Amino acid sequence: MKTKGVFRTKFMSELIFLGGVLLLWQVLYVIGVDILSIWKPYAMPSPSGVVKSLYLLLADASLIKAVGYSILRGVSGYVISVVLGCFLGFLMNHFDYLHRNLRPLVMGVQTLPSVCWVPFSILWFGLTQQAIIFVVVMGSAFSMAIAADNAIHNVPKIYKKAALTMGANSRQIYREVILPASLPELVSGLKQGWSFAWRALMSGEVMTTCIGLGQTLIEGRNLADINQVMLVMIVIVLIGILIDQIVFRKLEKHIYQKRGL
Repeated sequence: MKTKGVFRTKFMSELIFLGGVLLLWQVLYVIGVDILSIWKPYAMPSPSGVVKSLYLLLADASLIKAVGYSILRGVSGYVISVVLGCFLGFLMNHFDYLHRNLRPLVMGVQTLPSVCWVPFSILWFGLTQQAIIFVVVMGSAFSMAIAADNAIHNVPKIYKKAALTMGANSRQIYREVILPASLPELVSGLKQGWSFAWRALMSGEVMTTCIGLGQTLIEGRNLADINQVMLVMIVIVLIGILIDQIVFRKLEKHIYQKRGL
């Protein structure tokens, strides 16, 4: 009962804060647009306008379709990024030659904005789903490679030495020692990789004609509907928060509890 009371209090506090932000936003809109005419109505979104756009996009199910397609592409590209990135990170950690020579290149490529890969994706794949997934993979895989390399590299050397003295072979050391010990830091890398993948997804979708949140955002811009643009931005943020809370936060909590941290 005490836990439910704390949860209810926390929820009400967050709800009151959110309501205060929305009220302040609406007041600023009324003062800046209707009273002082500082901003033009088409250039300044309002909470009431965003709610209206939400109703219109839900009425024809276009927002639901956009969310569904975007999440499907994002998850697909992210899974590929995790597999490729972790494999590359393992190679860089295992071979000193690759760690010395390939890691700086991977770090350099990782700093490229995801939009830089859009021209390549369009030329190679056209305006297709594969083009968007390619941008997601290129935007996230190198980040995952660096994260995997760091997670394995930061495992205390004493763990490996202790396993060797107990007669473990290289495969057992990686499976029974290095991988479990690197999981907490690797999960942080997974979270970062998802953020890169989600942002890369938006870069890919705004450049194509495929149904998705990015394309819905561009439609709002083309129609000079700033409320629709703001609505899509809010949806993008909310999805990122939900995935962090539902997936990565629970995964982190499970790993730390399992290790008594």
